[in-house]
Amino acid sequence: MSSTAVTETLTESFVIEGGRPLRGTVRAAGNKNGALPILAACLLTDEPVVLTNVPRIRDVEIMVELLADIGADVEWRGANEVRVHAASAHKTELDPELCSRIRASFLLSGPLLARFGRASVPPPGGDVIGRRQLDTHMHALTELGVELEIGHTYEMRTDGLRGKNVYLAEASVMGTENAIMAAVLASGETTLTHAACEPHIQDLCRFLVSLGARIEGIGSNVVRITGVERLGGGEHRVGPEHIEVGSFIGLAAVTGGEVTIEDVRAEDLISILPALARLGIQVQVEGTKVHVPPEQELVIQDDLGGQIPKIESGIWPAFPADLTSIALTVATQARGTILIFEKMFESRLFFVDKLVAMGARVILCDPHRAVVTGPAKLYGERMVSPDIRAGMAMLIAGLCAEGVSTIGNIWQIDRGYERIDERLRALGASIERVDI
Repeated sequence: MSSTAVTETLTESFVIEGGRPLRGTVRAAGNKNGALPILAACLLTDEPVVLTNVPRIRDVEIMVELLADIGADVEWRGANEVRVHAASAHKTELDPELCSRIRASFLLSGPLLARFGRASVPPPGGDVIGRRQLDTHMHALTELGVELEIGHTYEMRTDGLRGKNVYLAEASVMGTENAIMAAVLASGETTLTHAACEPHIQDLCRFLVSLGARIEGIGSNVVRITGVERLGGGEHRVGPEHIEVGSFIGLAAVTGGEVTIEDVRAEDLISILPALARLGIQVQVEGTKVHVPPEQELVIQDDLGGQIPKIESGIWPAFPADLTSIALTVATQARGTILIFEKMFESRLFFVDKLVAMGARVILCDPHRAVVTGPAKLYGERMVSPDIRAGMAMLIAGLCAEGVSTIGNIWQIDRGYERIDERLRALGASIERVDI
């Protein structure tokens, strides 16, 4: 994305007229958190790689810019197809301004170290949802033979990565991804214990295996990597975005609409559908499609004995933290009371005041817990999106509210949801992108 395009998105808002049921069919976009490490991993080979189903969103555009800045030949060959040929990549110092825009810039550490033995990486940007430490990355990389010096940048060097048994104190998604990417070209065998195993990590592993990497335990929290001398090229289709699927299910349900979501991987919804069912949402899954029936009465399912239930996030396969904002907003439209427990990030729920201003009945107990009682009649309001998922939660609230809502700072939503306004209009939503 050019600097002009970035400036334009910074000045745009969504104007939404609520109360219209969504109806129709929508295709799940490629997984943002899958595409970013896979793009970074293209540095591990000097042969060309073609990636399809790549979401055309701000974070991905910035990762493409970072790859080009260090010398890789990168081009968009279609709306969602990228070709990366990193044979000419040579620069090991990442651009600070580009890194300040996305947290995923730090994913280039492992590939740069594996390919060149050096990486100079500025502190990453990204969502402000609480403390997001890099300790797991640093621990794993130093265990594999990296020397680290921290100043204004993270200066990392190695005279050769060596396999080792590594216990990750935190099941960090990006920390696991960095360790895997470094280990595939390390000498010997690496075992990562207490590794994260989200669908996008599994997709990264499948991609690396298709290039010649040797990885066992994909989908588990114990991953074994036997280092190889080099990786080849190839083609890979990025898996579907399960967070987006959950978002569309919530959107359809709270507007009383009927929506079919295509290109879904049902196994990625293993913890999502039960949590949404607790909010009263029923769906039908057939192959790669999820159908949300119309005019559902959302009733929260109490725990045994009529006790107040809860939805709590956790490491995969627990309910994803990226969907807690969505679940909380859906809960405002369901009859009953529920506790939303966001365990991972202490600022994730700080958008709740915007929902309260719209008429939601929510008590924010502390940075991690909120009690929601519904259904509440919501009214249009002016809001500002603090992060990607809160932005989508506000969008959901606006679409089921009475009157007009305006959401500013929508570049945050654009970072994670591809052409969301166009796709929602195709489902019958009244949403316009306006320049403020």
